[in-house]
Amino acid sequence: MKIVILDGYAENPGDLSWSAFEAAGELTVYDRTPIDDVEEIISRIGDAQAVLTNKTPLPKEVFFRAGNLKYVGVLATGYNIVDVDAAREHGVAVSNIPSYGTDAVGQFAIALLLEICHRIGHHSSEVAKGRWSECPDFCFWDYPLIELAGKTIGIIGFGRIGQVTGRIARALGMKVLAYDSNETPSGAEIAEYTGLDDLFRKSDVISLHCPLTPDNKELINASNIEKMKDGVILINNSRGGLVADKDLADALNAGKVYAAGLDVVSLEPIKPDNPLLSAKNCIITPHISWAPRESRSRLMDIAAENLRSFLGGQPKNIVNPAS
Repeated sequence: MKIVILDGYAENPGDLSWSAFEAAGELTVYDRTPIDDVEEIISRIGDAQAVLTNKTPLPKEVFFRAGNLKYVGVLATGYNIVDVDAAREHGVAVSNIPSYGTDAVGQFAIALLLEICHRIGHHSSEVAKGRWSECPDFCFWDYPLIELAGKTIGIIGFGRIGQVTGRIARALGMKVLAYDSNETPSGAEIAEYTGLDDLFRKSDVISLHCPLTPDNKELINASNIEKMKDGVILINNSRGGLVADKDLADALNAGKVYAAGLDVVSLEPIKPDNPLLSAKNCIITPHISWAPRESRSRLMDIAAENLRSFLGGQPKNIVNPAS
């Protein structure tokens, strides 16, 4: 079997091994493939039977023209980059990685929140500049410092990652509210389930942990921000499309939203004219919640097992089963 990995660098910049895929067939790994060049994508797939992709899109045309293709492995949980209906029509199975970075992503959400509360990076930089040395007092700070105990965090999307985030928040002494269409006993042990408007109204911190769907696109918009407490903190390391970037930037600049911690934005990599780049109290990291080595190692192991299971006739984690 010929196997092509279209954009392997983000998953494996050199600290992991592709050996499990090499054992499955003739492997070609590209660090990156131009995401807007369908002809190049098709050329690189060539006559391969299996393709793995993280963010390189596989639109309908790929499945019409890559005649040998039988399997697509998405090196991520989200698979919206693949036209799964076209893949099904052409007999191509598509698998994803349903869970690999749960703890890492929950940890990162709280890291964003703690950075907003304490501005550790900023204050460390100011010490290096000499501001502490020059200070007449034994300490100094130039951002408000925030204690989280006793405050309320509202978590939108209370699956695996939302619940990890909720457990950490509870350990910090926070009250946890949750909104999810699927209320579970494990979730009820951590949080009080509530309606969305109620969550907006009561939360000091709102953290997003839901997949992006047509129904919740730009859920955080001017109308819903108006329902929130003055001075609310927003955390998003889920999907950038959940937030209307300009509406959030306007709310930050007006002080309605005190601060935002974002690991994702609507269009990535972030464009230089994104209004969030110049918004007040907005911390942006470059989509790295998922990227600890431990998480990427689990991702690779699951991706390899998905491929082995497909080759063995017992496919796993298929997102487009034959109807």
